Amino acid sequence: MTAGRLKVQVRPVTRSTWPDLEALFAREGYPRWCWCMWWRTSRAEFERLCTAGRKAALRRLVDSGIPVGVLAYADGEPVGWCSVAPRETYPALERSRKLRRVDETPVWSVTCLYVAKPFRGQGAVDRLLRAAVQYVRAQGGTVVEAYPHVRPPGGRASDAYMGLLSTFLRMGFVEVARPSPDRSVVRYTVRRGAARRQEAVQPR
Repeated sequence: MTAGRLKVQVRPVTRSTWPDLEALFAREGYPRWCWCMWWRTSRAEFERLCTAGRKAALRRLVDSGIPVGVLAYADGEPVGWCSVAPRETYPALERSRKLRRVDETPVWSVTCLYVAKPFRGQGAVDRLLRAAVQYVRAQGGTVVEAYPHVRPPGGRASDAYMGLLSTFLRMGFVEVARPSPDRSVVRYTVRRGAARRQEAVQPR
């Protein structure tokens, strides 16, 4: 794979694209064991479920028509994933003390960004975030919210699975809260068929 900007297409995860999600998650990396169920289950249930159980749980959500996210493709190959769905479909997020709701605004939450290693650093994350906003707009949502790290965490790349603040700010998201020194809450407001920045609110 040569360096440069990937030509990426993005599609929502549905029954028809589920095999592509399976193929992506079969690669090396953290999705192959968590199946993006960390925020979608209670902590006790997550620990109780084996990898196959987490996969089956995500499949049930997809089969039932509940939004779970979007996939990025390069030359027809699935190369990236963004988990984006209504916040209320993430039970663990709803119960989080650290990431409690900023206000009563209905939001769609971005909880995971993943790009397969050979395709990183080529613009796939930016394309995924743009597509996530477009997807939320198509579904009738008005606010996209995310919970990125303020700075790159030490250790494994998987530690930054919720993204970095600098990435979201570059894509037009605005910080609306700072629940801890290392964690931010950012938003992008979508209105009248077009995405636009939310007016900034001082972090707390």
